[in-house]
Amino acid sequence: MLTFLALFWFVQLTDKLGSAPIQFSDRATENRLLWSIPTDSLDYAVSPNYISAIRATGARVCHVSRWMNGMTIEADSATMLEVKALPCVASVELTRDDTPPSSAVVAKRLLADTIDPYQDNAKQLDVYNLRCLHQLGYEGQGIRMAVIDGGFCNVDTAACLSYVRNRIIGTYSFSTDSSSFYSTEGGHGANCFSFIAAKTDTYHGAAIEAEYVLIRSEEMRTESPKEMDNLVAALELCDSLGVNVISCSLGYRLFDNPTFNFPHEQVDGNTMRASRAAAIAAKKGILCCFSAGNDGNKDWHYIGIPADAKDILTIGAVRKDSTMASFSSYGPTADGRVKPEVSAVGSEAIYVSTQTGLASKGNGTSYSTPLVAGFAAALWSAMPNVSAQEIRERIIHSAHLYPSYDPNNQMGYGIPNAWKAYINNPTGIVNVNDNGGSDHTGKDVNKIMSPNGRIIIRKANKMYSILGAEF
Repeated sequence: MLTFLALFWFVQLTDKLGSAPIQFSDRATENRLLWSIPTDSLDYAVSPNYISAIRATGARVCHVSRWMNGMTIEADSATMLEVKALPCVASVELTRDDTPPSSAVVAKRLLADTIDPYQDNAKQLDVYNLRCLHQLGYEGQGIRMAVIDGGFCNVDTAACLSYVRNRIIGTYSFSTDSSSFYSTEGGHGANCFSFIAAKTDTYHGAAIEAEYVLIRSEEMRTESPKEMDNLVAALELCDSLGVNVISCSLGYRLFDNPTFNFPHEQVDGNTMRASRAAAIAAKKGILCCFSAGNDGNKDWHYIGIPADAKDILTIGAVRKDSTMASFSSYGPTADGRVKPEVSAVGSEAIYVSTQTGLASKGNGTSYSTPLVAGFAAALWSAMPNVSAQEIRERIIHSAHLYPSYDPNNQMGYGIPNAWKAYINNPTGIVNVNDNGGSDHTGKDVNKIMSPNGRIIIRKANKMYSILGAEF
């Protein structure tokens, strides 16, 4: 039976007395060794004695956060008074009450229409030059990605995902609004996943050779701060599973109960738990990609939570002609940091619907985000020994407004370029040896690779195509 309009709370604990480090997956342990990430107090579990004490009051523990040293629970007001009186409890915070859902706030679906698929899919990849990496064979091999969202309708059966289905290594849910992970209610996560992983005769996802973890944290029928704590739990799960890249097209500011809404002053990367958790995930070696939001043409035109987090990639939206989409939310953060960092196609962006099997279009930074996450996975598969932060820096440094121009508050550093990020050269020119290897010194070569990925033969100061036609 589904539970709605119940009371949910975040319980902040006093300490971690009697706790021990959690059990990480082998992959997560290997990642930490590879990038020299030390074990710290954030890796210690919440005290099991404290969890037992709270359960003894009759409260239902939904999920526990080691990073925040607390937990989300369901309890009525009387039970919460018992919880609050426990000596291990520092504070409690109401995160979802019985306010009826607001249709204006819960309108989270994106408009989709059937259109010609191939040409538009190629265009949205070419805006940031991703097919260059695909042509070299880099499509996310060896990279573990997580998509955190609200609904993955038909992902388990859709033909467009048959190529990758055996690499979906786990599905998890922290939401309380559906009894089935692949429920027909909510296709937003499925749409976002298709940007990364769909493969048909006429559509090619951004990182179809990765492996994937799918996580539900969004609650489709309500909007409350509890969802941000669901997201914290999802991020901690990604850390324990050894995820490399996260794509999350969720953001928060307005809630069914307007007393939960927060001002721009709190969009500072430090105030909200979800933003702090995203920054912790980044420090734990995960490249986190979050959508900027779709409020750019509204009175509130700023990014939301957790797009304000530090050391992540916040993604804005552009059109296929590389101009800014008016709905894409603005930075900077309240403490003055550049947001978004980069932008990709999010206006009339093309995905494959898992409900119809047809190429469809939609608008939103929800859709530009998985494109950049897929870009990151493809790039990382080309250089698996570098850190998440180096991948992040390469993507930012490849963007068209970096470093010649100042970033702006809607596009950030601009549209990244996969080829420039790969060769780590803002000009986009790299020399290629006759034996097929890259020579980054530029010496004694007779082939070059242009910024659009085309191999050009250089002989006697003349340029020829790979087929011999002179330029």
